[in-house]
Amino acid sequence: MAFDGITEFIAVAESGGFSSAARRLGVSTSHVSRRVASLEAALGSALLARTTRQVRLTDAGEIYYRRCSELLHGLQEANELVSSEQVSLSGTLRVSAAGEFAERYVAPALLLFAQQHPDLSVDMDFNSRQVNFVEEGIDFSIRYGRLDDSGLVARKLVERSLVAVASPEYLAQHGRPEHPQALSGHQCIIANNDQWLFVNEGEPLAVRVRGRWRSNSSRSLVQACQAGLGVAYMPASSLGSALHDGSLVQILEPFASRNISTWIVYANRQYLPARARLAVTFLLEHFKDWRE
Repeated sequence: MAFDGITEFIAVAESGGFSSAARRLGVSTSHVSRRVASLEAALGSALLARTTRQVRLTDAGEIYYRRCSELLHGLQEANELVSSEQVSLSGTLRVSAAGEFAERYVAPALLLFAQQHPDLSVDMDFNSRQVNFVEEGIDFSIRYGRLDDSGLVARKLVERSLVAVASPEYLAQHGRPEHPQALSGHQCIIANNDQWLFVNEGEPLAVRVRGRWRSNSSRSLVQACQAGLGVAYMPASSLGSALHDGSLVQILEPFASRNISTWIVYANRQYLPARARLAVTFLLEHFKDWRE
């Protein structure tokens, strides 16, 4: 029997629906539906149970998916091993990233990678949300700090340190805090978390902060801090030239958290496309000697 419909069936099984499978494959939903229906007709068995709300695998579909995914991914990997000998990649590399580090450092590195592979397209989505790698077709993401999902593979890219900063004008008006606990009496500029983690005599110290400015954009946080809206606490590499040109001053230096990892994160699966595998290897090599 031919392989007609198997690719579409596996895409539906892994992404959880016909529409998401169609987006992943770059075809229409009706095309996916027709190919899966033809496969079921050829097998004489229902592989998917369809309702108005969801699509799930039948018992036969579960068995068929496990065996076919191994075969299909093995075939794709074999093809890519041959083509990677020629160091030629095609298709679209989809990357999810967040923060100034990703924009300032990771994106330029991926530009270099794309230049080495003229047939490869790169789709880089800058956001701070948790992504569904399979359903959204994301090859890998760049994330900073502690990771919650143990079902993902995480490769350490670099280590960065946090710095607390404020403008000279703010400090002149409100005073210089000498201990993290003193931040309760200051305006703070908040990113994703209003609980800041410091280190006090070797022990972690969490401080709840408040402020007038909150944003998930590192650049806007720096601008707000330069404008005198309060104290910011963020990676040093996200500050640009602000410390060097004197528009921001470092404070609470003995208490700052250091060596917080930035990760390359991807789904824990047996098969990783060559474009993602080689891109991850490229980034790890590119940043191996990086220092903040």
